[in-house]
Amino acid sequence: MSALKAGDSFPEGVTFTYVAPSGDTDLTVCGLPIQYDASKEFANKKVVLVAVPGAFTPTCQQQHVPSYLAKLEEFKSKGVDQIIFIASNDAWVMAAWGKANGVKDESILFMSDADCKFSKTIGWTQGDRTKRYAIVIDHGKVTYAELDEVPKSIANTGADGVLAKL
Repeated sequence: MSALKAGDSFPEGVTFTYVAPSGDTDLTVCGLPIQYDASKEFANKKVVLVAVPGAFTPTCQQQHVPSYLAKLEEFKSKGVDQIIFIASNDAWVMAAWGKANGVKDESILFMSDADCKFSKTIGWTQGDRTKRYAIVIDHGKVTYAELDEVPKSIANTGADGVLAKL
C-alpha cells in the first residue's frame, strides 16, 4: 500500500494497542493493553489520527499534544468523535504519556503502532519510528492525510492545521 490521500477508504485489518483510560493520572497505576480494531471503529466515527515520532519527545510533548488539548472542544464542534495519537512506543508508554498530559478519559486516546506496522504500510516511517502525520477519517473515508516533513513543524498535523481542513 502507498500513502493515503483524501478520497481513499481507510484500509482493512489495521489494529493498534492501548491501555484504556481509568480516570486515574497516577503513572504507577497500569492497566493491561487491549487491541483496538481501527478499521472497524473508524467505519462508524469521525476520527483524527495523529502519528508522532515518539511519546515524551520535545516537539510532540511541547507542541503537538498541547495543541490538541487546547482545541478539543473545537474538534467536537466539528463533529470529531475521537482523537487518537499513535507512536511506535508500547501501549504502557503511550498510556503514561496520556496521563502525564492530564487525559483521564477517552477524549484523546494514546495508542501503540507497534513496530510501526500501520505506518510502514503507508510508507510514513523514518527508521524505526513513525513520521509526523495526521489523517482524518470520516466514517471509513480519508478526508485529509498530510505529513510534516520539516523538523519540529506541526503546521500540517497540529490542531490548527487539521482544524483548518475540517
